Amino acid sequence: MGPPPKPDGQRRRRNATVAMTRLPAEGRQEPPPAYPLPRMTVKDDEGLAEVMAEREADLWAELWSTPQAVMWERTRATLTVARFVRFSVLAEGGNVKAATEARQLEDRLGLNPQAMLRLRWEVAPDEVAEQRQERSGRARKTARQRLKVVDSDAVAGS
Repeated sequence: MGPPPKPDGQRRRRNATVAMTRLPAEGRQEPPPAYPLPRMTVKDDEGLAEVMAEREADLWAELWSTPQAVMWERTRATLTVARFVRFSVLAEGGNVKAATEARQLEDRLGLNPQAMLRLRWEVAPDEVAEQRQERSGRARKTARQRLKVVDSDAVAGS
């Protein structure tokens, strides 16, 4: 268990921690930027190339609506995100080298909890959604739950 922490004035290491960057819970609201990479070519299979292009477009749009996309826009990481999309689609097709590259870019782009912590990013709580959920939770009470506030002795005595 160990001893309790020392008071601030008695600590040896007084270096301040870096504050977390809060990302909006609703994500990035603007349309995604144009996809910067050329269309993938697949030898002898135009149908597969079309499927991969559609998957890239879907993943690209999905990623640019995340909270992390706000930081990508600030740091102009569009090409890095595009490479992540390309490698992810190739990895989905079974390419092991692409899977390795996608995993590394996932860390650099803050797409998993550990990477977000390392980058000092956190998603700000969505207070409006929490209040909305709280209100709807109150409205879902059954008639029996609502009547429980009435004293049973008072009802029996009347």
